[in-house]
Amino acid sequence: MNVERVNSGNLAINSMPDGSQIIRNSEDNTVLALNPTAAAAWNACSSASAIADIAETMRRSFDSSVTDELAEASLLELQDKKLVAITGSSFKATRRQILAGLGAVALPLVVSLTVGEQKAHAQNAASFDQDFSRPRANVPKNHKRPF
Repeated sequence: MNVERVNSGNLAINSMPDGSQIIRNSEDNTVLALNPTAAAAWNACSSASAIADIAETMRRSFDSSVTDELAEASLLELQDKKLVAITGSSFKATRRQILAGLGAVALPLVVSLTVGEQKAHAQNAASFDQDFSRPRANVPKNHKRPF
């Protein structure tokens, strides 16, 4: 099996303090949020191309309890969001094997939204003014703060 990243030139990647990552694809104007497990797999794909190598890289950089099955699940999630291309033999792990081998590590998760969807959610949540020029605080101007 061979795994490689795709569309890397169109991606802007921001790493978060908790190990998660935000990836913006300028080609189709989508934003992907990777939880720490999926981010560890994404990072492992930059230097490894075989499942065993990706799992080993994830163990070294993320969590020593990562199994080959969890690495496979992570790669499938990344492939589903068109972040990696996988060629060669098929995956062997079943969902039951993946869940049994998890321990304290979370399942890989990648959430995708377009920029338009993000603006709509922000507008519905009233976190921005209509023109999106500045954040709107819900604190009255004459409110005295205790600090």
